[in-house]
Amino acid sequence: MTAPAPPSASLRSALATLLDGLPPKQAAQAVDRLIANYRGTTPTDTPILRDRADVAAYAAYRMPATFEAVHAALEAFAEATPDWIPTSHTDVGGGTGAATWAVTATWPGDRAVTVLDWSDPALALGREIATANPALRDAHWQRTRIGKDLTLPATDLVTVSYVLNELTPADRTALVDTAAASAQTVVIVEAGTPAGYTRVIEARDRLIAAGFRVAAPCPHSAACPIVPGEDWCHFSARVSRSSLHRQVKGGSLPYEDEKFSYVAATRLPATPAPARVIRRPQIRKGQVLLDLCEPDEQLTRRTVTKRHGDLYKAARDAAWGDPWPPSDRP
Repeated sequence: MTAPAPPSASLRSALATLLDGLPPKQAAQAVDRLIANYRGTTPTDTPILRDRADVAAYAAYRMPATFEAVHAALEAFAEATPDWIPTSHTDVGGGTGAATWAVTATWPGDRAVTVLDWSDPALALGREIATANPALRDAHWQRTRIGKDLTLPATDLVTVSYVLNELTPADRTALVDTAAASAQTVVIVEAGTPAGYTRVIEARDRLIAAGFRVAAPCPHSAACPIVPGEDWCHFSARVSRSSLHRQVKGGSLPYEDEKFSYVAATRLPATPAPARVIRRPQIRKGQVLLDLCEPDEQLTRRTVTKRHGDLYKAARDAAWGDPWPPSDRP
């Protein structure tokens, strides 16, 4: 019996099928307009995705990258809570549902899934694509305005990915507070820019004030040691790109790196990473330089050399965003 394809492969296949009937020039034009909209200011009562062509272009342009970023955040959270599996998931502002695919890649199996968004075309296309993922075939896709009047039923997990940038400050605050009142765990992902990091930190502070503890990426729930305006915390996820995806995005490489900021906070017992690698490790002759966020609320640079033995080998294999030291060490 052939094993089912992983969600990442099923998603790529579903997106390729989706774009078969859309002329590449039309998709590229829609992508250009979407980029301009996402970089600008979008009123909270105006969906960016207006019709099927918009949504198809958006899905090709953003779903693979959003999937990988959210999956990376969820995997880091799962490492901190290895005995927990969500039985219900609400994706707020989920559009075509990339975060729901990431959840199924992190925790296989069935669960109650609800996707909330204000764009009917996005929800319709998300529902169509989800037929390729058995774990999402019973998902509920609901048109909802994402703002201060949003209400959420009790749920194990709420994801909010690349949504806060579309909201007014008041609506952002209301959304985070509503998620905190409804969920055991809240995972928020934003673009890996200074502005995206600022939105994540504001949400992180509100979740902690509501009684949550940070499970990832931070090794603590105290104040972030990064000085605002001097630096920002973000990570990178490698995204495989199909030939069709490269055509729509106008690129030539078989991959791209999606930069993102995130926080995964929970009311559950959690064991955060002892420390987190917050920049790409620098490998030099006989040594590796690791920039770490430490549990004592400090940012430090550690030098790991050959004399550290197995730890040196682990440092050479360490990646940006990994826990340190590796959890599989004795």
